[in-house]
Parts: sequence; C-alpha cells; structure tokens
Amino acid sequence: MPVDSADLHKERIMWLWMVSIVAGSLFRTATSKWFSGTTVGIWCYTKFDLIADWATDRFGVDIIKDKEELMWRSRYPKVAAKMDRLELRIIKLERK
Repeated sequence: MPVDSADLHKERIMWLWMVSIVAGSLFRTATSKWFSGTTVGIWCYTKFDLIADWATDRFGVDIIKDKEELMWRSRYPKVAAKMDRLELRIIKLERK
C-alpha cells in the first residue's frame, strides 16, 4: 500500500512538534535555573513574590500556597519523600 505524501507530511509535522516541545521544555528549565541566580532574576522573583503577596492581601487569592512548604520540599526531595513515608506510617500505626 503506497504512503500518501499528505500523510507523510502530517507525520513529519507531528514529530517536529513533539521534538520542539521537549527541546523547548528542556531549554526553559535550563534558562530558568540560570536566570534565578542572576541579579535580574533575583529581582524578578522578588517582585513576583511581592505581587503574589499583594494579590493575597487585596483579593484573597493565594497564587502560591504554602510557599515555605514548597521551598524546602523542592530543595530536599529525598528528605520530603522520607518524611511523607514516615507520616503515612505514623497514621497507619495510630489506626491500630
């Protein structure tokens, strides 16, 4: 059965789209990590936190919930996973 050129074109576009999504995601992650350490990045993140705090106070909208909780969990993921397992274990033991 011969392959239609329109189908081949669609397949190539699909693969190009998927590769560009993955490459873009990796590039954004690398750029974000680099940018967060620069002076401008620190300033931008500080401004974002101020805007988030302002929105919370003004409108009662919490853009970032549990900031401190997210911060240490992202910095120490293995410790966070261990604590989650221990908390589940405590809950199970308390039920007995």
